[in-house]
Amino acid sequence: MIKRLADGRWLADVEPVKGSRYRKRFTTKADAVLFEAQKRAEHSDGNKRPKQDKRSLSQLADRWYQLHGHTLTDGQRRREIVKLHAQELGDPVASQLTAKAYLLTRGQLLSDGTAGKTLNNRLGYLKAVFNSLIAFDDIAMKNPLSNVKPLRLQESPVTFLTSDQIGALLTAVTATRSPDDLACVVRVCLSTGARWSEALSLTKDRVKGGAVEFVNTKSKRVRVVPVSPDLEKRLRLHLDNHGYFSNCIRGFHQALNAAEIDLPKGQATHVLRHTFAAHFVMNGGNILVLQKILGHSTINMTMRYAHLAPDHLREAVTFNPLRQLFDTTNKNSP
Repeated sequence: MIKRLADGRWLADVEPVKGSRYRKRFTTKADAVLFEAQKRAEHSDGNKRPKQDKRSLSQLADRWYQLHGHTLTDGQRRREIVKLHAQELGDPVASQLTAKAYLLTRGQLLSDGTAGKTLNNRLGYLKAVFNSLIAFDDIAMKNPLSNVKPLRLQESPVTFLTSDQIGALLTAVTATRSPDDLACVVRVCLSTGARWSEALSLTKDRVKGGAVEFVNTKSKRVRVVPVSPDLEKRLRLHLDNHGYFSNCIRGFHQALNAAEIDLPKGQATHVLRHTFAAHFVMNGGNILVLQKILGHSTINMTMRYAHLAPDHLREAVTFNPLRQLFDTTNKNSP
């Protein structure tokens, strides 16, 4: 509707679709008519304004899994973590989430005892959900967490078993309820640096030619790692008789307790992978070769073991000022 006002100006009062009303005053009638036409054109078929996205964070997690998450080895796990984090945040409408609201909740979770590494993982997964759905043109919003940085954490030392602890663990393994399965899996992890799940998934056709072949790995790449003739024979004998390895995780925990091996929270089976890598480097193994054996996509992950090399930063001992002073004093002594 276009009408003239008492002050001589023209009012454009337009409601092209129910619920969307526009009112504006103009000096001339022509401008008011043009404004009305523009607003009606914006709401004509094919040019409808998009409705506001009312989906919650947990719904975006499900959508992400439908479009992309199902292609990842750990996609299901990631979806559940994002949905858990969404509940911690109050599962808000995704388009209404702000960085400030996220940071306030993260601070509270940290105060309540949630580990910083856990929070960083959840932030990374949630960011990835937004980034993926934006890239797929499934959501029309900016990533509200794009400027939120991970927490800076104190680096923790690598935990690995000593030679004595390895011997005690292997002895304790024989006393468990499933000694044959457990002994094979533990030896595979200690001999190849395999993850527990990778060792469990070995089948007869993947143990051959003096090596074991790991598939369905975290990096999606096949890894082939040589093993000793004795271990190959033991693995083939077990797989010939049983066809697979049972999930003997309970027996492993029992063996750790029997061997009186106390590990940091969350380590458990992963200590076997750390133990292989640590002893590989301490015995003079090449860090680049270790990267390939472990299947790390970048050298950064492997470098955490570099300090264990026999000659790592040995110059710190040779060239430090106290050493130089000590040598000079000895030379000047009668």
